[in-house]
Amino acid sequence: MKKLWSLLIALTFVFVLAACGSTDDKENGASNTDKETTKLVVGASNVPHAEILEQAKPILKEKGIDLEIVTFQDYVLPNKALESKELDANYFQHIPYLNQQIKENGYDFVNAGGIHIEPMAVFSKKYKSLDELPDGATIILSNSVAEHGRVLSLLEKGGLIKLKDGIDKVNATIEDIVENPKNIELKADYEPALLPQIYNNNEGDAVVINANYALDAGLNPVEDSIEIEGSESPYANIITVRKGDENKEAIKTLVEVLHSKEIQDFINTEYKGAVVPVNE
Repeated sequence: MKKLWSLLIALTFVFVLAACGSTDDKENGASNTDKETTKLVVGASNVPHAEILEQAKPILKEKGIDLEIVTFQDYVLPNKALESKELDANYFQHIPYLNQQIKENGYDFVNAGGIHIEPMAVFSKKYKSLDELPDGATIILSNSVAEHGRVLSLLEKGGLIKLKDGIDKVNATIEDIVENPKNIELKADYEPALLPQIYNNNEGDAVVINANYALDAGLNPVEDSIEIEGSESPYANIITVRKGDENKEAIKTLVEVLHSKEIQDFINTEYKGAVVPVNE
């Protein structure tokens, strides 16, 4: 009988210890291993936007944010996906383009923070400078009207044309050219993503290409172009969100990480001036 009581007491003691251990696991271990994370879905162009976000991914993970990157090849679908709530944010466009899209489509979007500038550049297989372009030369550019003021400013800086005095150059159009001494023909009816292929096909005398498409095609805007935009460009690429979401902690953390020294150092090292970080 004594042996039976001893066995019952021992079993009871083991059960109590096991129960205590289970409680300790919940209080100590589970809170660490099951740390709550916030999922953030961001749409981006392949280069450099998605590459920059990939660098930010592990930093965001440490801060409790699980970043999912969805890549796009054009400038239309990322805003449509943001409006339909397939995305929490997108990262591919600059402010003038966003403003144009809001005007044309009624998007209720806002800028959550500027991250980098991609200098616009002119490429040519035939000539080494804008000065060498002959009379009547053809320059091919995108059909994105929001980019036209930017391209025209670049061509004016290079001495090819002159725009109306006092005009807001961000919104300038081809009709605002008042001087064109070389009778340059501007062909502005091409999809931006096609411009690198047009350049490789040796079409026209020069092609103006956005840095993201140039980089994606293996072109270096700094080394391969005959004219490049300066760092004073107002065309910072931004994190865009639906109005009100700019105040969400996950979005604020995303922008904070993209502004961090670690990410800015990556941009400077990786792209060597073809992409320039900003803190806006």
